[in-house]
Amino acid sequence: VTVAQQRQTSWAMNELPTHEFLAMYMVMITICGLTYSLKMYFTSPAMLKQAMKDVGVKLGKIGKTLKEIERKTFHLCGLLVPMIFALLLEAGYSKRFCSGICWFLTISGWTLDLARLNVKFVSDNFPLNPILREKEKTQLSGACYFSLGCTVAITLFPPAVAMTSILFLVLGDMSAALIGRSFGGDVVVVKLGREGKKSVEGSMAMFITCCIIGFTMFSTVHLREYPVIIGAAVATITELYEPFGLNDNLTIPLLSSLALTWGFARVHNCERENLVTGPLMWYNNH
Repeated sequence: VTVAQQRQTSWAMNELPTHEFLAMYMVMITICGLTYSLKMYFTSPAMLKQAMKDVGVKLGKIGKTLKEIERKTFHLCGLLVPMIFALLLEAGYSKRFCSGICWFLTISGWTLDLARLNVKFVSDNFPLNPILREKEKTQLSGACYFSLGCTVAITLFPPAVAMTSILFLVLGDMSAALIGRSFGGDVVVVKLGREGKKSVEGSMAMFITCCIIGFTMFSTVHLREYPVIIGAAVATITELYEPFGLNDNLTIPLLSSLALTWGFARVHNCERENLVTGPLMWYNNH
């Protein structure tokens, strides 16, 4: 074992968030998210409209913002994925066991969604029809890509990195959508994204949200700001431009996990090494 490998192992074991910390962090985040969801569910549309007027949302944007709130409030249920993962790890279950559960649920979800697209009875009675986007009514839903993205991240990356990337997707993407719908174009008229429909305000909201998540998740890690900013930037750019034409529910967890892993590894090991023991592979020692 080389000195560099010993240093990597020591760093990973001493500074990465513990399973106990991850469980407490995820429970707290999930409780806050689900509390917000319940509040939105039981708040009347009239009160929501008035609240949006009070914070400065223009009248012409209120209708679309209300629809986006409905969609993204449901998406907060995605917080249950990293929370359950963290609780299972804290309870002593292996990462491999958790990954197996994720693959089972992902395959089941894809099977159900394919049935929705090809079996009229399933399509007519699908419980999530009211919140499907128009384009999702004739193609796989974002939930399928979300489950696959989470599953691959949990399988390939360290728990803390995988959970952070999922939070980037759930909370970062939600902040981009809500701020973009509410205030997009009010300050900066330039439009971004592949189709020129994304706003600077929404992208800044996502970047800031992802940074806050990363800074708090890796609060025990020295020089965390560098990899966190890299990961947040990758998540934001991925949401903007959807590289490779793939759904961002799949690409955000994967690319941001890769960026975080690379960033943390480079901070703690700048030596040139071969691929087997190089920076990108430090997590194999954890």
